[in-house]
Amino acid sequence: MSPSSGTSDTPRPSRPDREASWEPRDPTLPAPRPDERPERRRRRPRRPGGVRRFLRTLFGLLLLGTLLLAGAFAAGYLLVEIPPANAAAVAQSNVYLYRDGSPLARDGEVNRENVPLGQVPLTVRRAVLAAEDRDFHTSRAVDPKAMLRAAWNTVTGKGRQSGSTITQQYVKNYYLGQEQTLTRKAKEFFIAIKLGREKSKDEILEGYLNTSYFGRNAYGVQAAARAYYGKDVDRLDTAEGAYLASLLKAPSAYDVTTHPENRATAVARWNYVLDGMVGEGWLDPAARAAARFPAPQTARPATALSGQRGYLVQAVEEYLTDHGIVDEKTLAGGGFRITTTLEPAKQDALVQAVEDQVTSRLDPARAPADRYVRVGAAAVDPGTGRVLALYGGIDYTQQYVNNATRRDYQVGSTFKPFVFTAAVQSGAQTQQGLPITPYTLYDGTNRRPVEGWNGALYDPANEDDASYGEIAVGAATNLSVNAVYAQMAVDVGPTHVRRTAIALGVPRSTPDLTASPSIALGPATASVLDMAAAYATLAAHGRHGTYTLVSAVTRGGRELVLPDGTARQAVSREAADTTTSILRSVVEAGTGTAAQTAGRPAAGKTGTAEDDKAAWFAGYTPELATVVALMGQDPESGHQEPLYGALGLPRVSGGGPPAAIWGQFTRNALAGTPPKDFDLRLMPGAEEMPAVPPVPDATGAPDTTGAPDTGAPDTGDEEYVTGEAGPEAASRGPRPTRTTVRGQ
Repeated sequence: MSPSSGTSDTPRPSRPDREASWEPRDPTLPAPRPDERPERRRRRPRRPGGVRRFLRTLFGLLLLGTLLLAGAFAAGYLLVEIPPANAAAVAQSNVYLYRDGSPLARDGEVNRENVPLGQVPLTVRRAVLAAEDRDFHTSRAVDPKAMLRAAWNTVTGKGRQSGSTITQQYVKNYYLGQEQTLTRKAKEFFIAIKLGREKSKDEILEGYLNTSYFGRNAYGVQAAARAYYGKDVDRLDTAEGAYLASLLKAPSAYDVTTHPENRATAVARWNYVLDGMVGEGWLDPAARAAARFPAPQTARPATALSGQRGYLVQAVEEYLTDHGIVDEKTLAGGGFRITTTLEPAKQDALVQAVEDQVTSRLDPARAPADRYVRVGAAAVDPGTGRVLALYGGIDYTQQYVNNATRRDYQVGSTFKPFVFTAAVQSGAQTQQGLPITPYTLYDGTNRRPVEGWNGALYDPANEDDASYGEIAVGAATNLSVNAVYAQMAVDVGPTHVRRTAIALGVPRSTPDLTASPSIALGPATASVLDMAAAYATLAAHGRHGTYTLVSAVTRGGRELVLPDGTARQAVSREAADTTTSILRSVVEAGTGTAAQTAGRPAAGKTGTAEDDKAAWFAGYTPELATVVALMGQDPESGHQEPLYGALGLPRVSGGGPPAAIWGQFTRNALAGTPPKDFDLRLMPGAEEMPAVPPVPDATGAPDTTGAPDTGAPDTGDEEYVTGEAGPEAASRGPRPTRTTVRGQ
């Protein structure tokens, strides 16, 4: 039908937005008012474009959020750098061990000893992974799902959880801190990601094991192994490793010795760790079934520096720094594992001897001088020079000065044997041209001026001004006659005496070790340890092993080089052995008879410092050389004081308490070792003379030494060469030819 045609009979299709039927309005009728219009039968439906707008808005917001998160992540990754390690994480203690590997002490506030990963048994490593992060080797540095799950559990009251991987825990321990803040967690997140890209899994695991806290003030798995099982980490078995791993969750709560009420919970955690190892294929089910809960040892106080430990550590540290093994600053940084030469049984025996013979007898209320008494002692293995025991004082936390290593008390007549050794070594003669042997006669008259000395007049007094007339060298040694030894020093040559003492082991730098006649009477202030090293050389037939307190030093798995400890022949065997022969007589019939309590062949010498401010006994058996000294010191002023009246004695001599300590210690230290006689090779003529007869006026009283020096200059000390005398003795005849004589 064309558009111009009239109406059509075909009805027009209805439209959704119109009425279902429609009729034209009569034009003659008035238009209906708005309120009279017929009401529509239904509303027009909403167009679908509104949903699309909502979805577009939602998508935009999500995209914006994603972009913001990505930007924040990028900014965080770029801005957060891996910081230096925090001070607490790198702080370590130095660990000191006895010669047998048992613990002696540790210093430093943080009980940590880092160990390489290879030193930690594989089963222990896997136990830690089973407890803390079983997917460590295959997962990323961070686990967002675990973090969200932990946060949700924390918010919903299921307990505070970290959701951290081992990498994140290591970051917290090593680089950050333990505070629970969003800032710290954010830093931890980004540092862990960076660290996971820069370090291997093994490096991260090693760091984690060395920084984690296990309770009992133990930081790191090595300290934990020591604290809970008294052994090094490389000796832990699977069950012990699983218990240490279980402690990481709650160190204090799971310590079954300090919290026995939590034992069931701790055992459950231990089972969880072992079951996890089985589930991961790291532990055989049969081995798991056979495992038994490894109860740890009772918690002990941290090994501090009280008692003798502080003195021992101090002596070892001085040895390390003085010998250039490690500098003081580096040593203070910690991390060193130091195995000493000290033997625990001998150390205990020495402490007990001092306690029995001196400490238990002190009573300042009864004897005011008792408050001055200080004891120092040292025991050395002849030949090797290994220090086996030291006594430094009553308690390091009460008396900080180490009496075994201090060099401010005169050694007294314990120096006299070095004069005789120098005489035999050089083939020296008396002023009358006679060779000096144990039986050579000297004038022992009190205050007799020495002959042949071109310095100032020197006429030392004997103890109690006693005069002995003609007396053999052996007897003069027994009675410590000053007049004889001052003259002998001139006959030998003071410079040669000095060089001989240095060759035997007295340090070259010892104060008052001057080349003058007074050197024989012991004004030198060598330490107890110095003298023990020198007497050990005599016991070893003249072979000197420079004393050592350390057998091994390691740090971070690397072993440090120690000085060569090879023994050398310092003086001839005849010189050392002949000296031993006259020192045996001191113990058998002289001023050192109290040392006979050792119950075996012994040689020794007593000594008393000037004004009785110190009393010494230096002695040895073929197996052990030990020196003991009692020293007087005011605890308030620090001044040296005489020991008159101490221990209820009118005078304290070297043959008294020092010799008694020596005898008890030597007997107990060598218990179980068959007595061994000296194998002596004496100088010609020394074995031919009869026993020295008793000497009139020999009182056996302590000898006063430390006579004032004449002021003669020291002529130097050339490098010592066996068999060569000083210039003063050069014209006194040839050295005797060697003759081998066994026995005495």
